[in-house]
Amino acid sequence: MATRDISAVLFDLDGTLIDSAPDLLAALDRARDRLGLPAGDHAALRHHASRGAAGILTAGLPERSDLDMEAIKQQFLDDYAAELWCRTRPFSGIEQLLARLADAGRALGIVTNKISRFADPVLEQAGWEERFACLVTGDRVRRPKPDPEPVQMACQAIGVVPERVLFVGDDRRDVEAGLAAGTMTAVAAWGYIDPCENPLEWGADLLVESPDALWTALGLEQALDRK
Repeated sequence: MATRDISAVLFDLDGTLIDSAPDLLAALDRARDRLGLPAGDHAALRHHASRGAAGILTAGLPERSDLDMEAIKQQFLDDYAAELWCRTRPFSGIEQLLARLADAGRALGIVTNKISRFADPVLEQAGWEERFACLVTGDRVRRPKPDPEPVQMACQAIGVVPERVLFVGDDRRDVEAGLAAGTMTAVAAWGYIDPCENPLEWGADLLVESPDALWTALGLEQALDRK
């Protein structure tokens, strides 16, 4: 199927739509400070931002593998919840891409492993409550990505068969979930890709360097011209 025949676009959240690393790593720094440790190296830790609290803490506290990570995790999550939109913003070009897709008549949805406690207020802060037809979070499914269940649920929610859906994400799990669900897939190369990973090996249909490049790859300009 040609990309211009896509009826809906689903997006991962962290590392695809929003740059949440600054607030997540600020919460990590508060955890490190309570342990008497200096702030972490944000540049080196940035690609862990889409790995969830456990992944961030494991990477961000290598000096203290002896700790009860579960207790630290709960405080980390509370800290993040209190300041989840202080430095977080949509990636450059995302707002324009979403507006263009909506103008071209494409349904939009979000599929994230982030739980509702954090994802719901993020959408509110971004002003996106009406922008997306669905929000599938990690606690609203039995099996999160890379299982196809969240992508299948999103397709059902927006009423579009997977074959006419593109799922965009910055992690191998996104590609695996989309492929297993039967959608087309695109890698958001602007996201939190591990430097040790080669996204060309993930099997996605597209790899795009920017939101504007994704719009170009979809070939939907003519759809706007005909309006």
